[in-house]
Amino acid sequence: MIDWDALEVANAPLNAFTDFDTSATVAEGALAGLTIGVKANIMVNGLPWTGGCEVFRNRIAERDAEVVAKLRAAGAVIIGTTNMEEAALGAKTDNPFFGATQNPHRLGYTPGGSSGGSGAAVAAGLCDAALGTDTMGSIRIPAAYCGVYGFKPAHTAVSQDGLEMTEPSLDTIGPLARDLDVLERVSRVISNFGGGVADGPVTLVKALGGIECELPVLHAFDAAQLALGANVEIELPYPPSRIRFAGFIQASLFLAAHLADAEPVKISPALAKLLTYGPKRSAADLAEDVQVIAETKAALKAALETCGAILMPTAPQAAFPHSKAATANQADFTCLANIAELPAIAIPAGWSNDGLPVGVQLLGKAGDEAGLFALARKLDAALAAYCQPANFGY
Repeated sequence: MIDWDALEVANAPLNAFTDFDTSATVAEGALAGLTIGVKANIMVNGLPWTGGCEVFRNRIAERDAEVVAKLRAAGAVIIGTTNMEEAALGAKTDNPFFGATQNPHRLGYTPGGSSGGSGAAVAAGLCDAALGTDTMGSIRIPAAYCGVYGFKPAHTAVSQDGLEMTEPSLDTIGPLARDLDVLERVSRVISNFGGGVADGPVTLVKALGGIECELPVLHAFDAAQLALGANVEIELPYPPSRIRFAGFIQASLFLAAHLADAEPVKISPALAKLLTYGPKRSAADLAEDVQVIAETKAALKAALETCGAILMPTAPQAAFPHSKAATANQADFTCLANIAELPAIAIPAGWSNDGLPVGVQLLGKAGDEAGLFALARKLDAALAAYCQPANFGY
């Protein structure tokens, strides 16, 4: 039985949920009794379907997205929709129209973006799991910042039905949870989940692609590397910052066209600026962006033909105050799975010097999801880094 009044009180300082469905009831099935939040860019019948955008504030979903329908059919209780970055294009979940979401480990700090509401809701125990969307890391970065687990399925493994898009070639719906068992149970319901065993050595990106990381992130990554015996390296065809920028340009182009008819007052100045990057790009530069994406995808998929998984930090840093700007490299690691259409799991890996979580991720081959989760369990047991925030539950 859900205590809705207590849930509202617990949510208030976090602003993780934007809307609750107090008519939600328990049903039977593989996920019976699990409470699940859904990012506000995914259709939940009868609830606002805003995509974090003022222009869609009054839009009510007339049906469930396919992934939500699958969860209900499996007995999950869909309790509400979670806060997110405007149009899912951003790094902090500091939404100018729906407010900032707070990190349960430290109020005033970002839970990550763009699925920050989902990450915060799970970390704070407001729900058992939550759906997010991941365009270039928007499930896995909140998982890392909030100290929980996140799974981005392979791009073709999960339906985009009922999703307010940010960039269709990159957008992927996936879950966050407080343990790998719940994460896998939800993943098996919403996505095509292959039984491959992820054979071969765990591979590293040479010199981490030159990405500058905070020391606690590096220490956690070193521990993960040791736990999995990872010592084979691959070299990316381009610097991760260039790869990430190519993906961002695709998102900017899509959203600029998608929101072209919106009233300017209903788009924040920050988003309006981001939407100018794609359209002002020259034809030659756009062609180069396409080449960067294609070569990176080919290189990563080729690497996974001879290795079991690729190990990387999730984000180069721990969560930071909402008052600070996000660093440009936040999605330099996570963007690679989206560019290559690969499944990826983020797990808690350690703690910063001032007590904020940091994470690592494993990228695998589509069809090897079972093996990828098995590797994640081995790593999770070795690192034992999950810890609830002080203010947990309701």
